[in-house]
Amino acid sequence: MLFYLTALFSGLLVISNILGVKLFALGDFMLPAAVVVYMVTFLITDVVGEVYGKKNARRTVQAGFFTQVVVLFFIYLAIELPPAAAFNMQTEYEMILGGSFQVIVASLISYLVSQNIDVSIFHKLKSRHGGKKLWLRNNASATVTQLVDTTLFIVIAFWGVVPFGAMIGMVAAQYVVKMVIALIDTPVVYLLVKVARSRKQNEDTYDEAQLQV
Repeated sequence: MLFYLTALFSGLLVISNILGVKLFALGDFMLPAAVVVYMVTFLITDVVGEVYGKKNARRTVQAGFFTQVVVLFFIYLAIELPPAAAFNMQTEYEMILGGSFQVIVASLISYLVSQNIDVSIFHKLKSRHGGKKLWLRNNASATVTQLVDTTLFIVIAFWGVVPFGAMIGMVAAQYVVKMVIALIDTPVVYLLVKVARSRKQNEDTYDEAQLQV
């Protein structure tokens, strides 16, 4: 189960970097299209940390960072390859993928800072409450880390592209949306933790049986 959670985590990070190029309107505010997808990554690290421990949560964060760096390299390589004569969409290709460069850099910085803060807060609360109050760990860590993540990401990703006043509005709007999502996804966290614990118990039982053979 840990393997699949880590793979899903890394995949969602890559998708969020690409989706983040597009902005959509929510009333008078602008938000990156990746807002919902990216929030799921914090849900996954909470589940990994709750079931598999802080060390594995850190490893999941590291795997996500490595994946993003590799993707950044191959996006750059694909853009720089000379286009074939029959390929007449190089400009559009660069606008979509090349435009995500600044977004990916912003994502890498905000990602490293916020995800590590998230893991630290989550496990500090876990050491205090043990297996109880998962809802508190999930939402308290989100309250702090999403403000840090949102501010860093928006400022770096859209500096020079979007007016500063608009960026402030984007930070406020995205933070509110993220907190709403964090509250809504709490039941999902409980469900995934239950499933992961069940799978982990089955895997541990299987490993013990194999050792006895």
